Amino acid sequence: MAQLVGPLRKELADSLSSCRVLVVGAGGIGCELLKNLVLTGFKNIEVIDLDTIDVSNLNRQFLFQKKHVGKSKAQVAKESVLRFCPSANITAYHDSIMNPDYNVEFFRNFQLVMNALDNRAARNHVNRMCLAADIPLIESGTAGYLGQVTVIKKGQTECYECQPKPTQKTFPGCTIRNTPSEPIHCIVWAKYLFNQLFGEEDADQEVSPDTADPEVAWNPADAAARATASNKDGDIKRVSTKEWARSTGYDPVKLFNKLFKDDIMYLLTMDKLWKKRKAPLPLDWTEIHQLGVFGYIENYVKTLRSQLIEKGEGAELVWDKDDPPAMDFVTAAANLRMNVFSMNMKSRFDVKSMAGNIIPAIATTNAVIAGLIVLEALKTLNSDFDQCRTIFLNKQPNPRKKLLVPCALDPPNPNCFVCASKPEVTVKLNVHKTIVQALQDKILKEKLGMVAPDVQIEDGKGTILISSEEGETEANNNKFLSDFGIRNGSRLQADDFLQDYTLLVNLIHSEELEKDVEFEVVGDAPDKAPAPNVPEEGKNIANGNKDSAQPSTSSKAAEDDDVLIVDSDEEPSSSTMETSPESSNRKRKHHDADTDDAASKRKRLDQQPADDDEDIIALD
Repeated sequence: MAQLVGPLRKELADSLSSCRVLVVGAGGIGCELLKNLVLTGFKNIEVIDLDTIDVSNLNRQFLFQKKHVGKSKAQVAKESVLRFCPSANITAYHDSIMNPDYNVEFFRNFQLVMNALDNRAARNHVNRMCLAADIPLIESGTAGYLGQVTVIKKGQTECYECQPKPTQKTFPGCTIRNTPSEPIHCIVWAKYLFNQLFGEEDADQEVSPDTADPEVAWNPADAAARATASNKDGDIKRVSTKEWARSTGYDPVKLFNKLFKDDIMYLLTMDKLWKKRKAPLPLDWTEIHQLGVFGYIENYVKTLRSQLIEKGEGAELVWDKDDPPAMDFVTAAANLRMNVFSMNMKSRFDVKSMAGNIIPAIATTNAVIAGLIVLEALKTLNSDFDQCRTIFLNKQPNPRKKLLVPCALDPPNPNCFVCASKPEVTVKLNVHKTIVQALQDKILKEKLGMVAPDVQIEDGKGTILISSEEGETEANNNKFLSDFGIRNGSRLQADDFLQDYTLLVNLIHSEELEKDVEFEVVGDAPDKAPAPNVPEEGKNIANGNKDSAQPSTSSKAAEDDDVLIVDSDEEPSSSTMETSPESSNRKRKHHDADTDDAASKRKRLDQQPADDDEDIIALD
């Protein structure tokens, strides 16, 4: 088969055939990239992906066919690509790149790593592993018609985390349960309902009315009205939703009456909620059923109940946006709730986009981005690093009629909590209310991207607060930080030996955090970006979406990757990425170069409303 590109210089051609490269991800971008690599002359490729092939992948992940559904993406991609170039040496791993087996020494086996991922956690991890191994990384992402490719090199460019990204968008529980005002609130509620009825129950995903709503100040006389409203038809007496549903045999009529009639009547007794809002309207099963509106929800419940029975006693269903019965149920339940709260209902496609936190993937976008990855790879392997660029693929031509906009790479952010020579981060929290388990799971792992942190208090004694060894510090988990003498100004040293990464955490005690906010990373990106201004020529503008594909380098908001859009074909600096902790004494000893140049920040995709639907959430 013909080569993808024209003749290469002999030295470069020889380099391609001998170098080892790692491709992380074998999905939309990964399939295109693997094909491009072998047709360009790369001979030694390793690819890793934890996913298996789903029917929904077949419209764009062209290395897969219907007969491959259920099989490993990495393995099938390898087999398909070998048909293009039988002489290639390809190794496939059906595994997570975050598995401890893929340590720094593993990454040092490669001359180049190329990311084709769709989630921020894995991107953060690969970023740190490449920094620790001092291996160049090419990051990429797509979101609908938008795309981005950038090159990351230790000490020379921003890393993926050099610029902070806003956290995934969340909503207060009382909004979801009592006063939804946007379709996304109803969709989140419907996903919670699926888990409460058929999946793993989570106390944080309760769907019944929230009587602790701070807007409500109950008077004793209200108790009788509330009791009356909640003791009709399918009342669950405020016990486990799943337990009650099972006791009814998942009777669709009782489920309907409880969720869309009785609970709504219960909410109406909270009259203070409706003084400035339009009150919800309870639904009547007989009326809705006779009209044929939403009638199919009965079938959806029966289908899911049958799946649960087939799995056996104590089994649970797992939410999957690509599972038709699950998606049908969530769509119907969300639309019923939208109807109750007088909102315009959404199509199944819209609900899936929001429920899955994804933006529909476009095959041609993946193809363009994969081609750009290879071009940047050739520059990197040819030691033409000064020619490497961040390249943005726009949805529409800019004023200079360009869809592809190259930007100069930005230098490292000297304050990055990942690639700075001595990474530090400051966290504001209440030491009397924050437990050690929350520090580990919500702050170090979820927010700061560590995999298996070890934490000691810098108290002169070297007190071990958290150990990555199972069971070693388990007794500390439910204790408050203040129980260990931690107070305002205390410092923690957090080490992740897998990532070869050490971070100094400065703690600020505060009793004035906003409602529902457990902690704040000081200097972190805001949850909401300012309204975009009309850019001047030569400046950058950004749009963004999150979950499924987002341009990797951008610092983005909401839930997924950021896609940055540049409105010029000149070469402004490309600022993207996030920030993270440092390399430590015990971890990587190599220090990234400090620079004084502040990276110019672009507004992110998720900072602007989506073109077609302002309710779509940007994904990471």
